[in-house]
Amino acid sequence: MKNPYTCCIFDLDGTIINTIHALTHTTNLVLAHFGLGPLTEEQMKLMVGDGYRKQIERSLSACKEGAMAYYEEAAALYPRLFQENCLYHLEAYPGMAELLERMKAAGMRLAVLTNKPHERGIETVEAVYGAGYFSFILGEQEGMPKKPDPTGVFRVLKALDQDPARCLYMGDTNTDMQTALNAGLDAAGAAWGFRSREELAAYHPKYLADHPLEIAKMLGI
Repeated sequence: MKNPYTCCIFDLDGTIINTIHALTHTTNLVLAHFGLGPLTEEQMKLMVGDGYRKQIERSLSACKEGAMAYYEEAAALYPRLFQENCLYHLEAYPGMAELLERMKAAGMRLAVLTNKPHERGIETVEAVYGAGYFSFILGEQEGMPKKPDPTGVFRVLKALDQDPARCLYMGDTNTDMQTALNAGLDAAGAAWGFRSREELAAYHPKYLADHPLEIAKMLGI
């Protein structure tokens, strides 16, 4: 099989980097400020992926009744604490670095599109893979709707001058699968991430794998 793609856009959290320790740690610091929590990492895997404000909303909802009264203050506190803790116990998923190297060797351009705030997204990616490893990194910022809106995908494609028909989108949540569908890109489900294989399969991605190197084999690279 000849690899049909010249580009791959990756989700960040739960796809190229296991960030659940940092996300859980920071969220629990916020909750503790109000005498709430803590939440487990398994709980947090169901709360992340749609931006930090939604993450805080879901986290407060998982606490005692009435906790949502703290929402605005908690949502304002989270970015400051996350700036201090976003690199907490980060780790690349096993096999991901090799998949990325194989993609590069096959001539593919690599990009990251995340609902994490833009500056934290760059900081997180560069802490694990180094500066300049990806051709483009785009995170949440003013004036750009969050995934699953396809606007970010289109910005990446334009920046890299890529044909959407030859670009793959890879992510680990229903939000990511919806993003690919909304942008008209082939999707690859990362079942090694934060959500279940069943959640991803419901969107019928072109590829679905439990390990990054399975994707390499599917692409023939």
